[in-house]
Amino acid sequence: MPEFLDSNEIKHDGAALKARMEQDGYLFFRELLPKEVLEPVRLTWLAIAQEAGWVKSETPIKEAIADLNGFCVEPQAPYMAIMYKVYTHPAFHAIQQHPHIMDLLKRMLNDDILAHPRIIGRTIFPQRTEYTTPAHQDWIPIQGTAGTYTAWIGMADVPRKMGGLTLNAGSHLGGLYDFKPALGAGGTEITDPLDETKWVYSPIQQGDVLFFHSMMVHKGMSNTSDRLRLSIDARYQRVSDPISASSLDPHGNITWEAIYPTWRADHPLKYYWRPWNMTINAYDSQYVQKRDDMALEMGEAGDPNARAVLERILARGDDPVKRARARAMLDKLDE
Repeated sequence: MPEFLDSNEIKHDGAALKARMEQDGYLFFRELLPKEVLEPVRLTWLAIAQEAGWVKSETPIKEAIADLNGFCVEPQAPYMAIMYKVYTHPAFHAIQQHPHIMDLLKRMLNDDILAHPRIIGRTIFPQRTEYTTPAHQDWIPIQGTAGTYTAWIGMADVPRKMGGLTLNAGSHLGGLYDFKPALGAGGTEITDPLDETKWVYSPIQQGDVLFFHSMMVHKGMSNTSDRLRLSIDARYQRVSDPISASSLDPHGNITWEAIYPTWRADHPLKYYWRPWNMTINAYDSQYVQKRDDMALEMGEAGDPNARAVLERILARGDDPVKRARARAMLDKLDE
């Protein structure tokens, strides 16, 4: 598989960055973020994970050796409870606001940049490869404007054995692809055919950052190591473009008031987006509704690939009838 095209040589050329993003749908940079910014957050994250039983206590914590007895995935309650603890740390949120990222995107988009408040941490257990995130597009959960860009930031080196992300270069030009429910983050998998020669992938080192368009088709690579893989999904857009209301909320069923209690009152990242006079659009739930309806049908048929979506309905849905159906189907799958 070809490696990511390294864009470090055009890092200071806004027009070249824009042209390459428009053509390929992604930009990859080596050593964009300082390791001294990432490493303290990684160690804090791992300490929280170790307390939860996700990291073996008999090995050095910095090695992130997973304890598979603690295995869980989003949106299961034990998983989300630990990630909420990670989200309460200001340094975690500060990563996406680092000037090396913000200045680069401002050059590329020639506008003021909003970092979405909804920053997502991913803790990927090894060896449970059936939960590897399948091919999907970010626009469905993000919406607002198609001109939204994800920064995928590995918190440590991610060698090939630990996986990472692979992108289908140029696929952002194909519009919105059809999908079905699946295991993995987001709970969807693209069903439309893709050009299999366009997949690109590189192992990364701590500090590398991969940016891609919200319509870019991408998928996870299996973590076949013995270590937890920690990464961040951060999203960005022009302040002048519309944003979905959901992108201003924290990730999961939590409030900003639950995240901020230990922050000092005048912390610059608290509600930093509120001064912007932005166009805020309601989230269009038709795609989630389609996904959920398909998953309920699959669940009725006993298809285990419906599990991730059924868990999302149960954890985040507001329809009591659908939630009861999802609970019954999950119980049946667990028999």
